[in-house]
Amino acid sequence: MVRQAAIFVELGGDHFLGNGWSMSDAPRSLARLSAVVILFVAGVTCTQGKGVAVAQEATASSRRTLEQEKAAGALQSRYRTPISQLQLKEMPQANLKVFQAEVEPALKQACYQCHGSTTAEGDFRVDTLDPDLLHGQDVNWWLEVSAALSNGEMPPEDGPKLADVDRSKILEWLSSEIQIASQIRRSEQGHSSFRRMTRYEFGYALQDLLGLSQDFGKDLLPETVSEDGFRNSSEMLQMTSLQFATYRDIAREALRFATVPYSTATGPRPEPVYFSITMDKAGPYYEEWVHRNIRELELQLETGLEPDVNEQLHVDIITDFKSARERMGSTGSPREGGRDGAREQRSSRRRGGGAYFLNQETGERWNRSFPYGWSLWQPTDRQPVLPEVQPFVVVLPHGAGQQFDLGNYLPDRGLMKIRFRASRASAEGDSFPSLRLSFGYRPSNNSSYEYVLSKEDEDIAITAPPDQPQFYEWLIPLDGMERSPYLRKSRLGIRPNPSEYFTLSNVHQGAEHAEQATVHIDTIEVTAPFVTEWPSESHRRIFPEQAQVGDEDSRARRILASFMPKAWRRGVSEEELEGRLALFQKIRPAYGDFQETMIEVLASVLSSPNFLYLAQSGEAITDSELASRLSFFLWCSQPDEALLNAACSGHFRDPGTLAQQAERMLADPRAERFAQQFTHQWLGMELLDSLQVDEAAYPEFSEELKHSMQREPIEFFRYVLNEDHSIMDFLHADYALLNQNLAGHYGVDQVFGNHFQKVSLTQETKRGGLLAQAGLLAMNSDGKDSHPLRRGIWLLESLLHDPPPPPPPAVPTIDLTDPEILKMTLKERIEDHRNDPACISCHAKIDPWGIAFEEFDAIGSWRDSLNGKPVDATSFLYNQSELAGMDGLKRYLLENRQDQFARAMVHKLASYALGRPLSFADRAEVERITAQLRHKGDGLRTLILLLVESELFQET
Repeated sequence: MVRQAAIFVELGGDHFLGNGWSMSDAPRSLARLSAVVILFVAGVTCTQGKGVAVAQEATASSRRTLEQEKAAGALQSRYRTPISQLQLKEMPQANLKVFQAEVEPALKQACYQCHGSTTAEGDFRVDTLDPDLLHGQDVNWWLEVSAALSNGEMPPEDGPKLADVDRSKILEWLSSEIQIASQIRRSEQGHSSFRRMTRYEFGYALQDLLGLSQDFGKDLLPETVSEDGFRNSSEMLQMTSLQFATYRDIAREALRFATVPYSTATGPRPEPVYFSITMDKAGPYYEEWVHRNIRELELQLETGLEPDVNEQLHVDIITDFKSARERMGSTGSPREGGRDGAREQRSSRRRGGGAYFLNQETGERWNRSFPYGWSLWQPTDRQPVLPEVQPFVVVLPHGAGQQFDLGNYLPDRGLMKIRFRASRASAEGDSFPSLRLSFGYRPSNNSSYEYVLSKEDEDIAITAPPDQPQFYEWLIPLDGMERSPYLRKSRLGIRPNPSEYFTLSNVHQGAEHAEQATVHIDTIEVTAPFVTEWPSESHRRIFPEQAQVGDEDSRARRILASFMPKAWRRGVSEEELEGRLALFQKIRPAYGDFQETMIEVLASVLSSPNFLYLAQSGEAITDSELASRLSFFLWCSQPDEALLNAACSGHFRDPGTLAQQAERMLADPRAERFAQQFTHQWLGMELLDSLQVDEAAYPEFSEELKHSMQREPIEFFRYVLNEDHSIMDFLHADYALLNQNLAGHYGVDQVFGNHFQKVSLTQETKRGGLLAQAGLLAMNSDGKDSHPLRRGIWLLESLLHDPPPPPPPAVPTIDLTDPEILKMTLKERIEDHRNDPACISCHAKIDPWGIAFEEFDAIGSWRDSLNGKPVDATSFLYNQSELAGMDGLKRYLLENRQDQFARAMVHKLASYALGRPLSFADRAEVERITAQLRHKGDGLRTLILLLVESELFQET
């Protein structure tokens, strides 16, 4: 057994950072020792992965499907055997008699030859390990012995033989001793999850506390990733004095966004401005008006007169129109041929080219020669009368978009409602178009800035038939949007241009169904601010109506008494309340009014460690602290009022109460944050975010496809969670969550639209589960070639929680100038590199897993050949088990590694939920939860409820 350079405590791939821990380091107190120690002493003889798995020869007709392998593998779990219990009334002692009588003889026969006194391969000796795991110094190394024997890594194929009965004796003894040692360690050593909020938790907490939608944490520095892959780990979340000052500034900004000035809040609601945009005005009449007035406008420029800004036609329009007219033919279309024409066509597509205006009664159409969406309308202060359905429409084919100018008139704050009446152009087919909303500004005729406003799940599918158009809408908060820096600082018609615009784009996926996916829009309404109640909810959360009565001190006290418990997630003492009230009285003379003073005081509440830190106040976690732990686990944010009330009820830890709260929270839209954050961190998806694909090698790759790849693992995780499907679906499933873009990439037919939907898969699809998802495959490539090493390491670290040892110093590189190396296939190069003595210890564990992915290229597409040769994706593990491509990889994992994967999932979720790395002391609880999970059918939702109700979650 090769001694790893970094010490990890592991059993079957379930690692706990040891850092040289010994039992003597722990306090000698049994005050918190549980009365029950769980012993997994039965069923070890059927441990998955024991010994050498023999490759099975099977005919195509007799071979089990992967779903059948999944069911059969579950039946082999060692956790299915009933768990025996041992009552402890005094300090347990190490079971040295069994070691001396049964275990040591078996170890001597199988291990001492290579890891004994004369030959200590890897500088590791088994014969000198202290068999007292409860009090000795070698528990870390005994865990490595257990892992190597459980996974069939040792003895090697060409080494001494170890009979199954002897292997079982060793593992049975180790399992018992490890469980007792872990439980003792847990009783003697407390844990602390004392940490600050992460950047994303801080943003979510402010949103939920203040009733805002802005992400106030987005500009904070990202956290460092822990060894488990998580950003919320306590070891990484320290705080500097400079950071405290930054948090106070952000808190002050958020409070000002959440409130309105006192004089405004007590007055009438703000009056909105309205835009009514009909396509007869936006389309042909606009073109006609420009042609009619172009000479007059040019004369105004030549004589130095200002253009008529009341018509919203300014210098940029004239300049751009003249430039566009010079490039266009009489039909208004770009001249064909030549580099300039091709460049203009590409530029037109980027600006939303392809849209045109149509008179449906006459069939006349107008191809806008002017490339932008400037309009002739002005906003009004009265809500326009809804026009009847118009014959004039803007037509947005597949991939097209149209801009609409809003001038200098949008307010700074509040909601903007964009409402439009639309229909499909054709009633044929099932491929529905989808519209996306973007926002931008153009300070001059040669610069612009535009970004997507609608979130990834807010693209609107247009399902209305041609003869029954209907209204669709977005509600967009103007607060916090990126706006024109010249808004109301410069006049329309004067550079820099303050005008803003929005774009409607048809982002339908799948060019083969483009004719079915054209959109007609006849009218658009814009209202800003769109106000339904006044003062706003966010303002009333901070300054409730009852706080407006009485003198300033009494009002300040009521506001603080309402705000502080919600912000600090617990009850506040009279002393804490008086401290903030004293601050109010001290700074009041320096501020113009009561509300501004209170905002400064409340900013100090939000920059306090009581808000920024998640901590436990004593040895035992309180009910309010437990409520915070649950909410930051499932919502990445503050507890709501219902959860805080439950925590104060005195029955929070009653059987079933926490599970009921967890069920309620998982049904809340805020649980989407858990699906996004956990999946992204668990799978290391920041690699996909930064992926750069070689466009020459993969011209079919697009940003839209990458966006779909980023969403697929999260959509899949959310579905498994919501349906309580087995976590083994992550290894393989006979279904996938796809949209039209990904389905086309996978060769799956009859999937339409941008929204993700469950799709049944056939065996020929070669997909299902996480292993064959294109985004996860692509992020573990280099953007040009597949990368078996990265893919193998990712599988071991993320899914099996069995990271390989770090590479030794001075690792030799592959010499790509060697003509013999260049003749080799990628697999042959890896094997040649692995033969170097300095490399074999790492690569023997990594390479076989990675080579099994070789049937997929750098963007996750299936391939049968590589460089003119059939793809060779077959490899052999250290125990000579064959991994024959993706199918063989899945079969091996489902047959032999289900228990390891289940433990890994429990470990990963627990580490994320607790916000700290797990240690050896947590091992007994991880094993217990894993056993419960396997008995209950492996459901993901079930796992979360088991974790929430566990001692691990509630007491450490």
